[in-house]
Amino acid sequence: MRHREDEVLFRVTAADCEWNYSRSSGNGGQNVNKVNSKVRCTHKASGAVGVAQDTRDQHRNKVLAFERMARSPEFAKWHKRECARRLGKLRDIDETVERLMRPENLVIEGKKDGKWTPIEECSNDD
Repeated sequence: MRHREDEVLFRVTAADCEWNYSRSSGNGGQNVNKVNSKVRCTHKASGAVGVAQDTRDQHRNKVLAFERMARSPEFAKWHKRECARRLGKLRDIDETVERLMRPENLVIEGKKDGKWTPIEECSNDD
């Protein structure tokens, strides 16, 4: 029995991606020149990309490319926002980020005499 917090919010499948196939480079003999075994997977919503040309088998490379795309930082960032959006928390996140990004909450620093110093103090040398 699944708990409510274990419910699947959404699935990402091959249909959510754009697929490109090309010839691999490197070792592999004549097979490299004849078969489109290199696979590039691009997740349309996040722009995350995974590429595989590890094996001579296009299907195996397709699985590897999808896994690499799903483990990319771009996909992770999109996944967090999509989960928040679907859970109704995106507005809370956006408001929190907006609050934290206000000028009074930011300190911009530069190096002065080898030490990190607030930028106002760095620009007084001119």
